[in-house]
Amino acid sequence: MRRGWKIGAIVALAIARAPAVFAQSAPGPVGRWLSEAKDGVIDIYSCGDKLCGKLVWIRDPLDKNGKPQVDDKNPDSHLRSRPRCGMVMLGGFVRKGTNEWGDGWIYDPASGKTYSAKMRLDGANVLKLRGFVGISLFGETQDWTRADPKLENCGP
Repeated sequence: MRRGWKIGAIVALAIARAPAVFAQSAPGPVGRWLSEAKDGVIDIYSCGDKLCGKLVWIRDPLDKNGKPQVDDKNPDSHLRSRPRCGMVMLGGFVRKGTNEWGDGWIYDPASGKTYSAKMRLDGANVLKLRGFVGISLFGETQDWTRADPKLENCGP
């Protein structure tokens, strides 16, 4: 009888802990994300206690002259010749709650502008990223999806 009690207690403990184990293994935003326009993949990674992201794949990696795309709209003229591939595009994100990160920024190389940003996981494979000016009421939200791991990086 004692042995049955011990086994029952072990099974009950395992069942009680199961939700915590599954919650810990739930995917976060770290990984590769395809932009809403499907023209770039951002690799989101931990940078200290925050999250950052760099551009690792571009649908059209070459400009009209057949040269690698560069950050030609950057307000800092010294940075206009740097390649877009491998550029850090977002950073500073800190956890704000379950599946939410804020206090971040995102850079738009098409305009050369940097915006405040926040992001939220909507399920395992959709990342809602909101870039905004001032308060988050004035901005744009994009739905990014997990990228195909077979997409090759655009550079080192």
